[in-house]
Amino acid sequence: MPNNLHLIITNSSVSPPPISNINGQDGQSDRQCHGVWYDALLVVSAVLFVVYLAVNAKKNVNKLRNGRSLVLISYYALLWLASGLNLAWCSLQAWQCASGKEIAWNLLSLITTSGFLCLELSLVGFLLQESYANGLEALARTFTISGIIVGVDMLLKAIFIFGFGVPLFLDVGSTHQMKWGLWIIQKLLLTTVYGFILFVPFSKWREKLPPRPAFYNYVAVMFVVNAISLLACGLATIGIGFGIWVYNLTVICYHLLYLPFLYITFLADFFQEEDFLLDNAYYSEMKDAGFFDADWD
Repeated sequence: MPNNLHLIITNSSVSPPPISNINGQDGQSDRQCHGVWYDALLVVSAVLFVVYLAVNAKKNVNKLRNGRSLVLISYYALLWLASGLNLAWCSLQAWQCASGKEIAWNLLSLITTSGFLCLELSLVGFLLQESYANGLEALARTFTISGIIVGVDMLLKAIFIFGFGVPLFLDVGSTHQMKWGLWIIQKLLLTTVYGFILFVPFSKWREKLPPRPAFYNYVAVMFVVNAISLLACGLATIGIGFGIWVYNLTVICYHLLYLPFLYITFLADFFQEEDFLLDNAYYSEMKDAGFFDADWD
């Protein structure tokens, strides 16, 4: 009798389901879930920057109101928007590995990266124009062009993510040819744009660029970051794990440092200096850039 009972229990036991079913969908078990310290680093940095903006918001808004620069007002508003999206993206990292949160994570990542790209493209586009200090027409034209580019980019990414199931914003830890191919195309385009801007000062179109060394420093940094990211995506495409690690590192650094770097480069002087001191600073930068060399000939 005991032997028969043992056989009944053994035969009636339920075998465990396959791993893919436990995870909710095929391939979810391949996701790389980051640790607590990784999430904490992202959240703390994002919170600190938002707190810094909030503490200085009243003074900065008064400065913008007195200056009446539509360009600076627009970019300050975009900076706040990008900071809010970045804070949400950093705070909700757990969605990347949570079952049932795939759509929410992809939407959040898509909106956040599009916000960053819009800020990045519109900033460069406006500074490349001759009237980069003011001008409603130039501002509208710049945001229209950058908005179209970002809209097309966002639409294509949405098609690949939700239509073809490409894990564009998921750290799957293994090579995915279509995913890395898409990132290679975007990083190649951005690297080409920044590289061309760096080349222009040595060409006959030198006078078309803004005479500010800070602008060239910004472009140089963004060129290096995108070039490294492009190389990392290329290595990941051929199955080299180091490329995936480098790409993830560039993503972390971008979310940690890009917004503070943008603020320090283009907005900090305006908010901290008086108008006449700001004019002197711009004059010094223009002189250092050799903008007035022709006057001495």
